[in-house]
Amino acid sequence: MRNVLIIEDNPTMLRALEDNFTAKGFNVSVARDGQTGLNAALGGNADLIILDVMLPKINGFEICSQVRGKKLDTPIIMLTAKDQEQDIVTGLNLGADDYVTKPFSIKQLLARVEALLRRTAQPEPDTYQFGSFKLDVAKQTLTRDGSEVTLSPKEFKVLHLLVKNQGSVMTCDEILRTAFGFAHFIGAKNIDAFVKAIREKIEPDLHKPTFIHTIGDIGYKFEPV
Repeated sequence: MRNVLIIEDNPTMLRALEDNFTAKGFNVSVARDGQTGLNAALGGNADLIILDVMLPKINGFEICSQVRGKKLDTPIIMLTAKDQEQDIVTGLNLGADDYVTKPFSIKQLLARVEALLRRTAQPEPDTYQFGSFKLDVAKQTLTRDGSEVTLSPKEFKVLHLLVKNQGSVMTCDEILRTAFGFAHFIGAKNIDAFVKAIREKIEPDLHKPTFIHTIGDIGYKFEPV
């Protein structure tokens, strides 16, 4: 059974989160203030932390910072105010893995949780092979039959993320958050441009992509060959 630690001081929100995670089969621990939450998080027993930003005693940013400072890689999803974009940027820069803005759908949060746990469930391989291509994560290079294919750093990040999550549909917003940490100078529309540039370098037929498939208006899915 997977263990989730929920650090949230709003009683109504905390009860809703606890009930829904329990219904999904999680073993739920809760903390109603930052100090209690930090102590629980540093215990290292959680498989996932749901972390509110605004907490009594110690805020969510400090908790995230201390958890990462102790070299704990427990996945963290932060709960932030809808109109506070800087909170999102700060949280991601401190090491949070994802965020959900209030008010939010519990179903949306649970979907984010499942996607995050899938991504962090297995150690990442050093290289990925697809078709005649080899993606080297450590060297950040892409080669085709031994010859390097030139990718910009941003193109590499997008391709790496798609390949890493092959078989799963990723929205442009999800690619944006995960690959670039919600950078101000990159928007969801830029992701489309990066994908187009990548396709020009790896697809044998741009009109019938082999590897990167567009999924309606939702996003993209990578399929190895």
